[in-house]
Amino acid sequence: MKKGWGVLAILLVALCSMAALFENFNYIQADAFKAMLDAGKNMVLVDIQVKDEFARHHFKNSLETNAYPVETKEQQQMLDKAVIAAKAAGTDIIVICPRGGGGAKRCYSYLKGQGIAEEKIFILAGGVDKWPHQEMLLSGK
Repeated sequence: MKKGWGVLAILLVALCSMAALFENFNYIQADAFKAMLDAGKNMVLVDIQVKDEFARHHFKNSLETNAYPVETKEQQQMLDKAVIAAKAAGTDIIVICPRGGGGAKRCYSYLKGQGIAEEKIFILAGGVDKWPHQEMLLSGK
């Protein structure tokens, strides 16, 4: 019985360590992202909001994927045009999500898994919901 608990404890520690690995994502804060937009920096904006939310508010030149919440194979495939654009551009990629949470992390992981260099992928912290410069968002397509 003691041996079983020891194995279980080792497995739990290993799982916690693995979970910590998946928690490392690159975020960009609103002010830094605004500065990049204001400067006209070349970057790929991968917007994963659903169609209605994208129509309501998005950034100029965003690549509309409608892949949120990026939980299914079909939703991942909706990101393939972003993968192509990111590889062609070779610039920073900013993942735009409703809140910058789980969907953005899954998008980030998918892009990374498709060969995009992790140091080029960023998640907009807080997503569109926390974006403090609403006047910069566009409505409609």
